[in-house]
Amino acid sequence: MKYSDDFIKNMEMTEERIGFGKNFDCKKRIIDISGRQAAFYFISTMSSDAVIGDLIYRYQHPCCSPGVTVSIETFAAGFVPYGDISLSDDPDNVALFILSGVSALIIEGYNRAILTDTRSVPVRSISEPDNDRVLRGSRDGFTELLKNNIAILRRRIRCRELTINKVTVGRSSQTDVAVCYYEGRADADFVKRITDRISSIQTDALSLGQESLAECLIRQKWFNPFPKFRYTERPDTATATLLEGGVIVMCDNSPQAMLLPTSIFDFVQESDDYYFPPLTGTYLRFVRTLIFFVTLFFSPAWYMLVIHPELVPPALDFIKINNDPAIPIFFQLMIVELMIDGLKLASLNTPSTLGNSLSVVAGLIMGDFAVEVGWLIPEVILYMSFVAISNFTQPSFELGYAFKFMRIMMLCFVALLGWAGFIVGTVLIVVIVASNKSVDGSRSYLYPLIPFNKKAMSRHIIRKKLRDWSDNSDDPGKSDSGSGNSDSSYGNSYKK
Repeated sequence: MKYSDDFIKNMEMTEERIGFGKNFDCKKRIIDISGRQAAFYFISTMSSDAVIGDLIYRYQHPCCSPGVTVSIETFAAGFVPYGDISLSDDPDNVALFILSGVSALIIEGYNRAILTDTRSVPVRSISEPDNDRVLRGSRDGFTELLKNNIAILRRRIRCRELTINKVTVGRSSQTDVAVCYYEGRADADFVKRITDRISSIQTDALSLGQESLAECLIRQKWFNPFPKFRYTERPDTATATLLEGGVIVMCDNSPQAMLLPTSIFDFVQESDDYYFPPLTGTYLRFVRTLIFFVTLFFSPAWYMLVIHPELVPPALDFIKINNDPAIPIFFQLMIVELMIDGLKLASLNTPSTLGNSLSVVAGLIMGDFAVEVGWLIPEVILYMSFVAISNFTQPSFELGYAFKFMRIMMLCFVALLGWAGFIVGTVLIVVIVASNKSVDGSRSYLYPLIPFNKKAMSRHIIRKKLRDWSDNSDDPGKSDSGSGNSDSSYGNSYKK
């Protein structure tokens, strides 16, 4: 049903859809505009008092009187003193905008409502993300307000090729989702597929923001914990991804941007690599990758050598366990794995003023007493402490737990099959990673290793020096893969 010339009926349809009279912050002002009655609707908790007051004053001021013969288009264009306005004759659409913080003006004799963006939503200040810090570089970060996040991107990319499509998802939540890409560099087919997938999502609400959207986009098998998406709260990282042909998906009420497409090699890079010279950046990337992959095999390999001492070379005799522990080594390793997660969960609920003190108590005193009473041996404490700390060499929480689950699986195989279990576990990990699918299945999770792309692989391993356009005659936006996808997910490889 659409609006008509019946002013009272238009008001009734609007008020029914917005729950007027049931919600304390849903407001209505009846005003007179050149002899015509008008109903002005807005949500007080989501609107700017100054803007609302200014609008009502200008509508009632004699200088703004449009006269009785002016059309609704002329009135909206000439007498509404704000730029972001629109007209709608659909009461459902008007109600959705009102509940989103937009004000609506319904005038007697007109069959359309005037929508004015008067939103002033509370939002935290822009600051550096806690889990994605850099030693150098910008200190800003995305917030929960989509409008601010888009403004941060446009501040960094000031050209018409930056394209942002907005899609509304969720029957109840009506959450705004933005698909951002650089036209001419991003793969147009990939952008269309992602946009169509988001538009076709049938869900009640994106109550958990980015995670709800991710679960709707792809049905991940429970036994494959490797992340399908990369997330960032850093605008510089998101900007670099756009400039290199990637796609950014941002969800309102979430401070994280989803970077697409994703492969496992993308996780070895960080923003810090590009805020240092190429040699230093390459070294940091090498150390990060080496240590992180060592955490996967470190405790299973040590446990295999403990239960098979004949495999230990003479130079590594110090890793042997001379005394029989009270609790089998396997169960000690499992206990420490659980204790580490327990301490993580406890730290989330610990007041910040007590966090450091309790961390020292938990890490030193509990570990020392556990050795003294015979629960754990010092070697288990040492090796698992290295594993726990090394997990923080990269910022992806999901990838860290994927490696944790693979490490526990390898320990179980080693406990059952010995050295053969170590080999079986390694092969199974490779199979699980290789069988992982990207968001639309068009790109291998092991790209650029499979299919092999020499230039793209070298960019992941070595931090390349930034090049000027004059150093390369090719289109700077063209990817080495020729598919429009990014080969390097951080740091634009070209500069003006």
